Parts: sequence; structure tokens; C-alpha cells
Amino acid sequence: MRFDGTITTWHDDRGFGFITPDQGGQAIFVHIEAFEGLRGRPQAQQRVSFEIALGPQGKKRALKVVALRERRPAPVPKRPAGPAQWGTASLLALPLFGMVLVLGHALGHPPRWTPVVYLAASVFTFLAYALDKSAAQRGAWRTSERTLHLLALVGGWPGALLAQQVLRHKSAKAEFRAVFWATVVLNVAGFVFVSSPHTFGATP
Repeated sequence: MRFDGTITTWHDDRGFGFITPDQGGQAIFVHIEAFEGLRGRPQAQQRVSFEIALGPQGKKRALKVVALRERRPAPVPKRPAGPAQWGTASLLALPLFGMVLVLGHALGHPPRWTPVVYLAASVFTFLAYALDKSAAQRGAWRTSERTLHLLALVGGWPGALLAQQVLRHKSAKAEFRAVFWATVVLNVAGFVFVSSPHTFGATP
């Protein structure tokens, strides 16, 4: 019957040591001649497999000792880079704003060019995120976070939101995300204000 254990003591100058079995119990004497297929010299903390026999004086000793290779955990396969998972706020923001945009034009008096501004600003902001991510990967000059937030504030936040999810850029930094959502709230509040039939003396 074979056992596994660890060489806890080894006297290389004398050619013997002791193995502590994994299941516990008394350390087992082992002589260098008991090793099979040994590469190099035995050493303390080395993992081995062995059999046990009784020596001339009735004491246990290890025989047919074989070094064990350390089992390394299988590498975890890397997930292919892809879009970040949509959080609840990110998932609902665009549909809800679409409803606000429609209601604003149906019930209020926003400027007719508002959708064009949002579309153009979003495209420009998406490109700004893409360029910033490319610069980060190349170690080149980066677009400041202040600039990205300003673009979101003036109407490019839908494009910024898409870039964060699709490009996986600026989607994990909590501080950046907090400021980003603040710019979204301010922008939507501004749109609701200019859409109100009471703004600028407009009639219902």
C-alpha cells in the first residue's frame, strides 16, 4: 500500500531523513537508497509517495520512494473581451430618455434641432471614448475625464453610455461613473426645463 507525504527532515551529508505521512502519525525514516528514479538530491518539504516496511529493529521505514510532482491548478480560461454587462441603470437609461424625448416634443416646446444635437454629440462622444481607450493601450496622450464629462453634459451621454458598455472603457471606475450619472441627470433636467410649455413664456 502506498502513502503520500512530505520530507520534513533531510540530512544530505548522511543520506537519510524523515517523511511525515499526509494522514498524520509518526515520521517515517527514509534512506537515500529507498528512492526510485530520483532526479537530483532529496530535500526538505519535497512531496513523495512511498511504501512502508519494518526495519531490522522493527521500526518503520520508507521504501520505493518516488517524488511527486506538485499539482498546479488548471488555468482559468480567459473570457474573450466583449461588451460589459448592462447594469439596471444603464439598461433603462436610453429607453426612458427616448420616452422623455418623445413626450417633450408632444407636450412641450423643445427646440426642433434637439434630436440632431443629441445624435451628433453622442457620435462625437463615442469616438472620443474610442480614441481615449486606444491611447490608453498605446500609452499615448489621454483625453481628460473632465472633457469626457463635459461632452456627456452637453448631450453626448447616450454615446458615452454605449461606449462604456461596448468598448468596456470607463465602465468600472466608481468615481468616474458617479460623476457621469450626475451629468446625465443634469442634462435630462435641462431638456425637461427647455421643453416645458411655461419656459420662455411659451403657451400651453
